[in-house]
This record gives sequence, C-alpha cells and structure tokens, in this order.
Amino acid sequence: MHRLPSACHPLVLGLLLPACAAFADPELPVRLDDRSVSLEWADMQSGRYSTEVELAPGVLLIGDATQPAKPLAPYRRQPLASGSAYRFEVPAPGRYRLIVETGESPSLRLLPIKEKPAAPAVVACQPWNGEAVEVAVGEVFTDGTLLRDGYSGQTARVENGRIRMTPAPGSDGLLLLERADSDAQPAGRDWRNATVYFVITDRFANGDPSNDNSYGRQPDGQQEIGTFHGGDLEGLTARLDYIDALGVDTLWISAPYEQIHGWVGGGDKGDFRHYAYHGYYALDYTQLDANMGEEDDLRELIAQAHARGIRVLFDVVMNHPGYSTLADMQTFDFGGLRDGMAQYLPEQWTRWQPESFENLHAYHNLIDYQHPDWADWWGKEWVRAGIGDYDQPPSVVVDPVKGLLAFLPDFKTESEAHVGLPVFLQHKQPTRAVAREDYRVRDYLIEWLTFWVREFGVDGFRADTVRHVEPEAWAELRAAADKARAEWSAAHPDDPLAGQPFWMVGEVFGHGPEPSPYQDNGFDALINFAFQDEVALPASECLARAETSYQHYAGLLARNAGHNFMSYASSHDTALFSDKAADSLARQRGLAAALLLAPGAVQIFYGDESARPFGPSGSDPFQGTRSSMDWSRHEMPEVAALIEHWRRIGQFRSRHPAIGAGEHRPLSKQPYAFARVKGDDRVIVVQAGGDDALNR
Repeated sequence: MHRLPSACHPLVLGLLLPACAAFADPELPVRLDDRSVSLEWADMQSGRYSTEVELAPGVLLIGDATQPAKPLAPYRRQPLASGSAYRFEVPAPGRYRLIVETGESPSLRLLPIKEKPAAPAVVACQPWNGEAVEVAVGEVFTDGTLLRDGYSGQTARVENGRIRMTPAPGSDGLLLLERADSDAQPAGRDWRNATVYFVITDRFANGDPSNDNSYGRQPDGQQEIGTFHGGDLEGLTARLDYIDALGVDTLWISAPYEQIHGWVGGGDKGDFRHYAYHGYYALDYTQLDANMGEEDDLRELIAQAHARGIRVLFDVVMNHPGYSTLADMQTFDFGGLRDGMAQYLPEQWTRWQPESFENLHAYHNLIDYQHPDWADWWGKEWVRAGIGDYDQPPSVVVDPVKGLLAFLPDFKTESEAHVGLPVFLQHKQPTRAVAREDYRVRDYLIEWLTFWVREFGVDGFRADTVRHVEPEAWAELRAAADKARAEWSAAHPDDPLAGQPFWMVGEVFGHGPEPSPYQDNGFDALINFAFQDEVALPASECLARAETSYQHYAGLLARNAGHNFMSYASSHDTALFSDKAADSLARQRGLAAALLLAPGAVQIFYGDESARPFGPSGSDPFQGTRSSMDWSRHEMPEVAALIEHWRRIGQFRSRHPAIGAGEHRPLSKQPYAFARVKGDDRVIVVQAGGDDALNR
C-alpha cells in the first residue's frame, strides 16, 4: 500500500478514503500485476503529494481492484472519481513518479522519470592522414565478395575476412561499403530508414512572383524577419530533382492551407511584422493560402514527387488557429475597436504604423477585446481565448491541453458539444467549410485536414504541438486519414504510390527516441529531440562519438516492434546546426555522416546540406533559423563540395534499409567501423583516423 501523509485531506473518495474522518493514515491501494507496491508519500505543496517507485514491466493497478480500470496515460493528469481504478501498462523497467492532487478537482498523474545517463567517456578524434585502411569484415561479408565504396565507387574483394581501401579525398576518411551490385533501390520500404527533408515553403524557392503579396501582405523594406519571402509550391516542384539527389524519400512541407492575412507584432519587443509565413497561424483549413499558389500547383507537386518515389507530408495543427489581426478584423468583420480609435487607422487597417515612441504591439491599444462582436470570430464554443465572453484558459503549465500556447486561441478539441461553423467562416468566400450536424470541434478539424489526403494524395502528417491535444483526437485523426488515403489510392490506381500506407510523425517537445504511448494513438514516430542536444555536435567531429547513441537507437528499434523516431540536427523551433558549430563547413560535413548514418528515420532541415546561415532574428531568437535558401551560395566551390558530400551519403542511405532499420554491430575501434544488417541487406561504415580512446 502507498501511505499518504496523515494530514487532513478535503478529498472524499473511496479511492483515497476520507482523511478528515478518523483515518489518520489513509491508504491508496497500488498493485503491479499480483504484487502490492508500497512506498512513502511526500508533501509537494498544499493538497499535492508524490511518491517515486521503481517498476518492472507489467500492469500497474491503482485504486479499487474490484472496479473496471480506466487506462492511465503517462504525463497526463487523470481526474479522480470515487470508487474508481486506474490501469497503466508499464512498458519498460524504470522509475516513475505518482502525483495525487486533492481539493475541488482531484487528479492523478504518472510521470516516467528519465534517468540522466552517465556522461560518456570523451572520445578523442584524430584526423585521417590520407593512407589506406584495413578492416576486418568477415563477420558480415564472405571471402571473395566484391565490395564497393559507396562514396568513391572504388571496389575491392574480401580476402581472409579483411578489406583494404583508401578513402576518397574529401570524404573525411569515410568508406561506405556495400556489395558492388547494390545499385537498385530497395524493393520494399521501411519508414525507419526514411530520409525526410523539411521545407518552410515560403523560404525555399519562388516559382511564381505574382503571388508574393497575396491578401495585401507587404514586405517591410527592412530585414524582412517575419514577412513572406515569396517561396511557393511551384518553386518547390522546380527543385524536386535537387531534393531527390540528396537521397530524400519524404518531403515535409509547412502547412500550405490558408493562414491569417495580416501580421502581429513580432518578438518580445514588437520590432518586426510577423506574418504566418511558417503555416502555424491557420485561418481556413479548407483552402490553399494564395501565397503558396493554386490547387493545380499542389497536384503537380505531389505528382512530381510521387514520380520520384518521394512522399509528401503536411504540417498540421489541431491545437490552435492563428491570432486575430487588423487585416482579418476588417476583412471578415469581427471584433471591435475601442471608442474613438478608428480615427487612428488608415483606410486599410493592416497598413497601420506605430508612433515613434511605440512598437508594433501598440496596435492592441486600438482594440476592445471585450467587444460583443468577438462572437463573430471563432466563437466561445470553438476556442478559449480570454476575450469577450470566451472561456478564460488555464495556464498551459497547469493544463497542457486547455492552456494557451504563445497566447494563441486554443481549440476545444476535447469538447463533446456539437457546434456549428464559426460566424466568420459562414460568410467567408471561398471556403469548403460546411456546417455539419452533430459535429464537435474535433470533427470539423479532422474533416478539413483529411480533405487534403483524400483529394490530393498527401502521404502523411507531421503533427504540431502533440502534447497539447488529447491523444484521443490524434487517434481519430489518424483513423480518418487512413480511410482518406485508401479512398485516394482507389481513385488513383496508376499513381506510383497508390496503396502505400499513411504515415504520421508527431512533435512532443523534448521527447527522445524511447517508445511512447503517443504511438498507441495514431503516431508511427515522434521527433527525437535528443539527437540535436546530445549527438549532433560531438559526432560531427568523428563518428566514433556517436557509437553509444547508435547502439542505443538501434537497440530500441530491435526491442520494440513497429517503433520509430525521427532524429534531426537543425530545426525552426530550436537552432540551426550551422549556427551552433564553429568551423561550420567542416562540421557540416561531419554532420552529414552523423545524421544520415543514424538508426531510425532522420530529418534534414532545408539548407543543412549547404550550411545555410542563420538570418536576422530581431527579439525572437528563433526567426533566424528560418532564413531564406540562398541558391546563389550553392555556386561557391566549397558549398558545392559540401552538398555533393551530403548527396553521396544520402544516396547510400537510400539504397540500404539496413542503415535506419538494421542491427547495429560494432566491428573495429581503430579504424572506427560498424555494420548494419537487415535480412540480406548489409553495409559497413568505416571512418579512418579513429581515436586512441577507443583502443584503451
């Protein structure tokens, strides 16, 4: 039994027992399979108690064992009900923290405690001296097998279980060994070997300058930190051969559906106009944003991508729509101004300028956020926003599902209430949004998002802010997307990717490569934040520094059927690798090997392969990660050589599912070498030079 402190608790539940009665030491029954678990509780604060427990795999039962047990998901707060029981399937051994809150809203939460790994021994990286290297390969390839270096194309036969080759100049001492007949792309597909190229479409390539200033959007004539830069779907299509040459098999694009038309004040200081160029401030999920192009442009992009074997993922958001802006208030006639403020606005409200003593946040001073006409925006049935008569949202720290992220209105995806269309969508043209009977907020969002799958053949979703939407909504989205994908495949049987399954990867900020219950709710993989934090920088100096992580990653995949994760080194929400690494071009070469040879799916952020520099950021430190792709830089000899380096390693990965999905076998410490094996597919990676620490 777990014993709660003997303090008097206001909670009266069969689960916890009425502590204010004669029970000086109430008990909370906790069992793992058939064994009772017993630990002491500690006060965290008034009405809040916690305990830590070491658990083995099994079924953890909390509460009244005679009652049907409700599933308990990790991290999420579970409301407590009298006489109830809760079940958690412990997937792996480890330490867990159980938190009980009493009071008016009693709750229970189980938090896996991530053990901080011991700091690995420092591995010294020695430069390659240009000489030939010899490595034992008999464990993987038999004598007489003709091997090819996938980097240089040179060949050699295995003799006496060994191979001897000289790495190519400019290879950083790499040998990418494969059978010499390994030219064909793999017949099957394993998403654990996916190479995903993430593009913020507006910042990539401008195919049609005529759509650059849609909806009255304008450049600011300054640093253009948060304005639209002109990239569009047509420009992206024109660069598919470039993307394909990197060995990429999946293209993740920023959400192309219609965004808020206007701007908000950017950064803490309101020092730049921040438009929704990144796709995270949705206005109408059923229409393409005019800055992205026309629907035929999207059809052509997907058709051309599929012809190259490249899947297309949409970035999707179910947690929030976009902010209100002056432009949208005027266009769609919602919200209201404070008395007498109209005189300070120009004919087109979006052209408002602050006074010399103000910043761009000052436009809020013109707006009456308690005006009754805010009902004509999304409406209180749809979102929490803390304006008008809308519900006041809790802190996102207290309630990650119902709280506001960056003060964005929070969709009520958890609500079971039936709702009509928001007023502004009832009158907006064009739109495909149609009022449905018996639809919840969640149902509309799912219908709108899966429309792009059913109509255009979108191959998957990268889901934003996963932690801040209840898992059940994601599971429903996935089920609907699978159905839409099947319908699209049936209608387009001649498409090269017809019949291929849908794929969904989620962003749970800070999550690592470990298995997660989120994958029981529609997700094939989660983004692995640990690679950027723990692996990318040291491994970019020499691959031997990735060995511990490579073993860990491959082991997770081997031990957990169907498990996957997606590692990255640069991101729009964290940092650019090129900005973190000194001697950027050299370290960016090392990153190519560290990332593209990692187990599990990997994500290249546009420009990783060309050391795209950090851009102007103003008072928002993340804006610079989204700088425009400067194609003229690619003509510089050193940048062209860097891109070619990424291409050779990326194409090697694309030929071999074993790299992402295979068993990892360390082969040699000096030179550093490992094998990956998946069925008949097997490769060996060697990096000459190695280090003395591995030989100790």
